[in-house]
Amino acid sequence: MEEIVSRSGVTIRDVARVAGVSLSSVSRALNGGKNVSARIARDVAAAASTLGYQPDFMARSLRTRSSGMVGCLVPDVSNPLNATIVRAAEACLRDAGYLLIIANTANDPAREREAAARLRGRRLDGMLVAPAGDGNARIWRDLVAAGTPIVILDRDPLEDEDDIPSPAVLVDHRAGAMAATRYLVALGHRRIALLTADADMRPSRERIAGFRAVFAEAGIDAAGAQLCIQASPMDFPQGGTLALLRGTPRPTAIIALGTRILAGVLRAARDLGLSVPRDLSVLSVGDTDLAAVHTPPITALRWSLEDVGRAAADLLLQRLHGVGGQAQARTLLPVELVLRESCAPPAA
Repeated sequence: MEEIVSRSGVTIRDVARVAGVSLSSVSRALNGGKNVSARIARDVAAAASTLGYQPDFMARSLRTRSSGMVGCLVPDVSNPLNATIVRAAEACLRDAGYLLIIANTANDPAREREAAARLRGRRLDGMLVAPAGDGNARIWRDLVAAGTPIVILDRDPLEDEDDIPSPAVLVDHRAGAMAATRYLVALGHRRIALLTADADMRPSRERIAGFRAVFAEAGIDAAGAQLCIQASPMDFPQGGTLALLRGTPRPTAIIALGTRILAGVLRAARDLGLSVPRDLSVLSVGDTDLAAVHTPPITALRWSLEDVGRAAADLLLQRLHGVGGQAQARTLLPVELVLRESCAPPAA
């Protein structure tokens, strides 16, 4: 058997000697192999700890052609929605023996390309990707073509002329937007503004489609449907919201992304002396801490961020382990409307 030396200079032969087991038993125990008894696994772990054995993962990756690492590209790691998804994915991958490496792209296509190239250069086993938009679709197609397993987080940039779906975990934003808009329409609102991110991204496209569909099905003049597209949810939108609320006629209700955009809406309403919900109904897309603790608490669209992360990790692990062959797979997760105190019928 090949002698494996750790960075501390301790070999698996030393571990085998202290544990009183064979080299093959040490190898199987350290690599999570099958047919290893609980006693041997315990003895090997104790011997490795006593000797300070640290596996040289670079050397191991050369032998096994597996780095044991998975990359994760997110547009804004400080966004609590993204953070929750990544945390859930990391827990699943860690339990499966993988280390998750996170790259924050700041919604910048150039940074996204750079991060993808650097991660690819480290020969990661797979990637979880939340692209900022569809502009870098070629990167993901090339990675897939090169054999790198990829799972897309709530985006669809891998579509091609054959309309082959990419492996992805998606959220049913269209149904969520329809539920939110129907709720406001039922309260009597006819001038409703939707504040969302770049319309080139799937979540925004789906929300806009659902928003408009409700106006059409209710027979309401589409002029009351006001769309405010932010180039990036990282941009602080207070100024734009002030202009919107100063307009004539101003919206009586706003549906807004639940982090920076929601904060901008609430600050703008405060600056103009508008009371929520007496003067302005506010509904959050995403049930963040801000939505829950604000006074009054903000009605919100909620989906399980933990489920997004876990589903993405599970799908990637299936692809890494060859479960289900190379068939593409998609998971669509539901959205629910959480009623609180921030919406009311429009003032007469």
